[in-house]
Amino acid sequence: MRTSVASRPATDHRVVLAIVSIGVLLSSLDLFIVNVALPDMARDLGAADLSGLSWVLNAYAIVFAALLVPAGRLGDRGSNRTVFLLGLGLFVLGSGLCALAWNVPSLVGFRVAQAVGAAMLTPSSLGLVLATTPAASRATAVRLWVAFGGLGAALGPVIGGLLVEIDWRWVFLVNVPIGLAAIVLGLRKLPDSRGDGGPLPDMVGALLLIGAIATMILALVKGHDWGWTSPGVLLAFAAAVVFGVGFVVSSARHHSPILDPALLRAPNFTLMATNGVFFQVAFAGMLLSIVLWAQNVWEWSALRTGLAIAPGPLVVPIVAILAGRLIARVGAGPVVAAGGAAFAAGLLWWASAITLEPDYAGGILGGMLVTGLGVGLTLPTAFAAGTAGLPPQRFATGSAVLSAARQIGLAVGVAVVVATLGSPVGPHETLEAFQRTWYVTAAIAVLAGLIGLGTRKPRVIAAQPDPEVA
Repeated sequence: MRTSVASRPATDHRVVLAIVSIGVLLSSLDLFIVNVALPDMARDLGAADLSGLSWVLNAYAIVFAALLVPAGRLGDRGSNRTVFLLGLGLFVLGSGLCALAWNVPSLVGFRVAQAVGAAMLTPSSLGLVLATTPAASRATAVRLWVAFGGLGAALGPVIGGLLVEIDWRWVFLVNVPIGLAAIVLGLRKLPDSRGDGGPLPDMVGALLLIGAIATMILALVKGHDWGWTSPGVLLAFAAAVVFGVGFVVSSARHHSPILDPALLRAPNFTLMATNGVFFQVAFAGMLLSIVLWAQNVWEWSALRTGLAIAPGPLVVPIVAILAGRLIARVGAGPVVAAGGAAFAAGLLWWASAITLEPDYAGGILGGMLVTGLGVGLTLPTAFAAGTAGLPPQRFATGSAVLSAARQIGLAVGVAVVVATLGSPVGPHETLEAFQRTWYVTAAIAVLAGLIGLGTRKPRVIAAQPDPEVA
């Protein structure tokens, strides 16, 4: 049975997009709003080093990634509206608890609760959008949906910087009133849907995926401190392999695996998932590294750092909208490749222009604008190309796989920054460590672009019959 909108007063698809975008914006915002608050958190909660505090970022990203697909499957088999509203409610609750955290372990635990809610609301939100949007408008709707997520992620440091001036706990408290308002609107306006039924998703596989990613991240963030050939790091890498093999075996045997093999046959799907991993590694590395540089090396405040980053995010939605015309002329592949190249150029700008003496105009600004260009070209285009060939009854699950790939990349990107920076001593060694980080992340961005270059020109979503949409 195909997903269909239940018989109730029809809701304008633009209203649906507006409501669910609030949840997507908040969940995406929380992936990065914490970045500029890390120094204040460290002082208040007594955190000793970056490798330990990085789990405030990575716990969210890892759990988010691993649960996106099961949550998407729940939406496909039941009701995307119900899953979205429950997820948003859990996200709001987790946000309130994060604001009450008394140490790093409690904050990490509450971030996990946030991540579970975010994983529930993200794929179901796109499922609602695609189920209510006329076929001819779906490609545009997907790009707007992705643009909201990308804008939230990029604006995180800006809003975070403003809120940290009050207290770092406000980076979580701000979600509560906005999220509650979205829940009220959702209860009144979002259409219900009936899924295709089917079995429950493989939750054992989801837990194995969490274990695989977490142990790999542990090895990366502790490699410098423990030694790359130390028993602890080697054991963590070995555990990641064991968990990964267990995930593959569980997926192969389960009747409702985390990764449905049928999805991999959809046009451009696997390619865009791979691109998402690598591009988000570079994105996370870019954002965390520039925040750490501005606050720890130039000793800027959280507010000044957030405002310094603002020009990049402002470029993203403008480019994302204009990219639609470019895709129509040259196809998605060249646009994604150009985005990866532009993003790498921004990182190389920093590596060559930033010095120990604070110089915003000559150092950060140019690279920020160019990386913003890269984000605007890449993220919406890649996501639209990856979802273009999905059957309607797998909208939520397919989008969840693509989103999960991106979150895995974010977690790995944070670990790459921790690993490449190390523990430099002295200003010149610090500059060299950051330059090394920017070179590495630039290379990863170029690789992401080359992967995207292989994208076949996507079929227009409007060509897919979809009788359930009135």
